[in-house]
Amino acid sequence: MHILFLSRWYPYPADNGSKIRIANLLQGLSQRHQVSLLSFYDPRQGEPDHRMLKTLCQEVQTVPWQPFHPQSWRARLGYFSTIPRAYLDMYSEEMERRIRAILNRSQVDLVIASQIDMAAYATVFSGIPAIFEEVETGVFLDRIAQAGSRTARLRHRLTWLKHRRYLASLLKHFRACTVVSDQERRILERELAIGKRVEVIPNCVDLNLFPPESSRPQPYSLVFTGSLTYQPNYQAIIWFLQEIFPRVLRQVPSTRFVITGDHGNLPLPSLEGVTLTGLVADVRPYLSGAWCSVVPLKTGGGTRLKILEAMAMRTPVVTTSKGAEGLEMESGVHGFIVDQPQGFAEMILELFRSPALRQQIAANAYSFVQRRYNWETVMPRFLELVEATVREDQQAVAVSQQVEHPRMDGD
Repeated sequence: MHILFLSRWYPYPADNGSKIRIANLLQGLSQRHQVSLLSFYDPRQGEPDHRMLKTLCQEVQTVPWQPFHPQSWRARLGYFSTIPRAYLDMYSEEMERRIRAILNRSQVDLVIASQIDMAAYATVFSGIPAIFEEVETGVFLDRIAQAGSRTARLRHRLTWLKHRRYLASLLKHFRACTVVSDQERRILERELAIGKRVEVIPNCVDLNLFPPESSRPQPYSLVFTGSLTYQPNYQAIIWFLQEIFPRVLRQVPSTRFVITGDHGNLPLPSLEGVTLTGLVADVRPYLSGAWCSVVPLKTGGGTRLKILEAMAMRTPVVTTSKGAEGLEMESGVHGFIVDQPQGFAEMILELFRSPALRQQIAANAYSFVQRRYNWETVMPRFLELVEATVREDQQAVAVSQQVEHPRMDGD
């Protein structure tokens, strides 16, 4: 069958969580179906090289991404629109034209729209079976809960109400949707009562990329993998550097902390022992070389690919309840979940002191990922959703035709 996959992110190089997810979905889909990819790309990085993706997709097209400009005329009109300002401003007529052109010249059996940025084009492919891939809602409710003032809480609540109404209008055009965790599924069903299939397809890792070779972690070393230009990551690192790392340094002054990813020249507390690598081609050597991976997130949604990657590299993780949200990890078995600065620091120090504990947690975590968050295990569930969506639509069409043109006796 022919699938049109619409992507906000050009998935190669796969250097953030969204790109990694999309790249793996394309890999799985291409094993059984023909896939056409229509994707945005960042024009600041130049026109992408399609050679890698063309080994998976029969067709690859790209459209330059335009970020949200709050002062644009369309964004200003958004104050008076039922569509949130950002989506109104970022809507691309060129993307709409490309979608229409593909649909007009070829038979498309299914459209997969990745994230709300691509679901925004739902009216363009309305009538064709479609899946809304990775619906996200929890982050909006988090902002309301964590607002620092009544005014901020009211503002975030109004934003969520507008977003919820817009999301409900989009979901009408889709036969099914996916979310990354059971918690996101519960929120979606509670807040929108959509009455259609919602499949949990968590973020996963490809364990074939994490061979069971022996690593050589450096004692008293910590790592955080993630771009600081993503606000929840930046907030997490500020909290860690202000509240947790100094407590660790007081006990073990030789501790080293490496932060990978784009730091965007954002201001950080000045502490010894901190290294900013910037973007790296491969985070695996940094993970395998660290004694412990820290994920001190306080906000954000979804499941944390950075945690799964660390577990796949057999590097123990210390995180928060928010960081572990969406993962069925058990604290003290697969890693450690601690929300208070003192407890967070103490858990790091305990791992420093006990190589045996580190080894046991690392082994448990790897088995956990192997069972529950391995693309090899989860991909069949996604493919079943894809194929069932088309099959059910075809059956509905056949029934409709029989009703309109019933078979007469003697035919």
